[in-house]
Amino acid sequence: MPTGGCFCGAVRYTYTGEPAGKAICHCLDCRKISGTTYSTNVLIPADALTLTAGTPKTYSCVGGSGKPITNFLCGDCGSTMWREIAAYPGMKVVKAGTLDAVDALDLAKPETELFVTRRTKWVQEVQGVAQKEQM
Repeated sequence: MPTGGCFCGAVRYTYTGEPAGKAICHCLDCRKISGTTYSTNVLIPADALTLTAGTPKTYSCVGGSGKPITNFLCGDCGSTMWREIAAYPGMKVVKAGTLDAVDALDLAKPETELFVTRRTKWVQEVQGVAQKEQM
């Protein structure tokens, strides 16, 4: 059962089952949230995620798709752990970098790249995955 949490450890979560999808996203929101060129995400059914410690803060906004997004983050250290995105109803988009397992990012190898027109010029396309201009 995968576990994860924020940088300071105040908010912790776990989920069951296999991800329904895996994607990296080059949108401007994901750049800001991750502090780098893109975010690595695993999509899981909403009812598969369980909060095990702490209470995340939420921040809502409108995403590049024009649909609402709610971000779940630690109120102490600011780490965004997952998002609920109207474009993916019934799913939670977990930020793979907040998972505990050393190989979590290896296991989160993307099936899709999102917002590829915003990909930083020095970052190469992931070969063999779907390339999408939006969600």
